[in-house]
Amino acid sequence: MSETPLNPADLRDQAVGLRLHGLLAHWSEVMADADAARRIAQWLRWETDERGRRSLERRLREAHIGQFKPVADFDWSWPKRIDRAAIEELMTLQFMTDATNVVLVGGTGCGKTWLACALAQQAARQGFSVLYTRATRLLQELQVAHGDGSFARRLAQLARLDVLVLDDLAIAPIAAQERQDLLELLDDRVGNRSTLITSQLPSSAWHAWLAEPTIADAIMDRLLHGSHTIALKGESLRRAKPQA
Repeated sequence: MSETPLNPADLRDQAVGLRLHGLLAHWSEVMADADAARRIAQWLRWETDERGRRSLERRLREAHIGQFKPVADFDWSWPKRIDRAAIEELMTLQFMTDATNVVLVGGTGCGKTWLACALAQQAARQGFSVLYTRATRLLQELQVAHGDGSFARRLAQLARLDVLVLDDLAIAPIAAQERQDLLELLDDRVGNRSTLITSQLPSSAWHAWLAEPTIADAIMDRLLHGSHTIALKGESLRRAKPQA
């Protein structure tokens, strides 16, 4: 089998992308030697693959999503009621292109967090920046940020994330400052980045949870307008697992 012909322009683009300035300074000399050009092509492939691997490891580590199976391994046989077509659409990550939110609601153990994190992991594997956090923990973190002067910086960091997973929204009472922080967080992301929300409460109950009508209206609009809202129903996966 004959070797695939080398494309010097493609190789140079790779070297530019890898910022190999020393190599680029001697590019014409290297490309004039066919054997050297083949070796450089192999080294560029190795370096590209290795940097991609390290970059993925870093994104997954910073995402805090742990070890989740790919969305392709979703267990459709699990005894729950679910909109398969809607889930399969989410798996394409088109919602990220559209910068729309995803809201997953259902009882404890029905797979909300698993699905949200599996989607987030898939996004990370495609090069997107991701963060998973429990909603209560993030709101507490923002409270601390008010005190140490880092609130604006942290809000800007969260705004730049391609995917933010807020797990178990509305699981605990929310204070006035937390409502305001949640509104600011969502205001920075709406229309620009996607937020994945899981909650045991149906979205129809969030207004009462938020309590303050004016801010509640604003938060609900930013969370739900144009969002993909999916209810998962069924017994808890944790309870159904056989005991050792």
